[in-house]
Amino acid sequence: MNYHIMTLFPEMIEQSMSTSIMGKAIEKNIISVEAVNIRDYTLDKHKKVDDYTYGGGAGMLMAAQPVYDCHRAVSKSILGEDSKRKVRTIYVTPQGQVFDQAMAQELSAEEDIIFLCGHYEGIDERVLEEVVTDYVSIGDYVLTGGELPALVMMDCISRLVPGVLNNEESAQTESFDDGLLEYPQYTRPEVWMDKKVPDVLMSGHHANIEKWRHEQSLIRTKERRPDMYNEYIKQNK
Repeated sequence: MNYHIMTLFPEMIEQSMSTSIMGKAIEKNIISVEAVNIRDYTLDKHKKVDDYTYGGGAGMLMAAQPVYDCHRAVSKSILGEDSKRKVRTIYVTPQGQVFDQAMAQELSAEEDIIFLCGHYEGIDERVLEEVVTDYVSIGDYVLTGGELPALVMMDCISRLVPGVLNNEESAQTESFDDGLLEYPQYTRPEVWMDKKVPDVLMSGHHANIEKWRHEQSLIRTKERRPDMYNEYIKQNK
């Protein structure tokens, strides 16, 4: 998995992806992260990448030219000179489809993904029409830029790439994978602040443990995410 992030703040991406599990995956060459500064592609002598919006309104808009030229350079580095194929390009926007585990699973099969991170009031619509393949949101709220959502998505997608997690089972047994929230989990000591680990987990009876975990997932999902619970019940009638 190779990530190419078009951004005005490459240091945000580089610093965040260089630590913990993602940092180790980069060291092992399981994933790669290239943060490309859009400002490097502007033709403006003052390195401006934004301008006022036609029709008036608050704030500035990122111009088409530097975004387009940056995307062309990144695509060329991936595909070479002659290919007409379009690299999967995600524009991070609250107007997009909401990111979820199913989308992460689908994206994890890609070899290269370009993330386009906007700022100010967004990006000139004309260049979005030229380069974007997917409009994606991480939730119904507005942030100052696309870098944090891109990092969230890269973290989620990367966990599904073989070799990133030490325990491959982890990616398949966490919340959302089967449409339910994850069950409660416990570690040593057996008793802490007078609270004891449930007996079934100490029994060694794997069938009973799996049954208990599924029941707890149902209970937790119904309490905390009734929308997910209702969908699960509907899908599993």
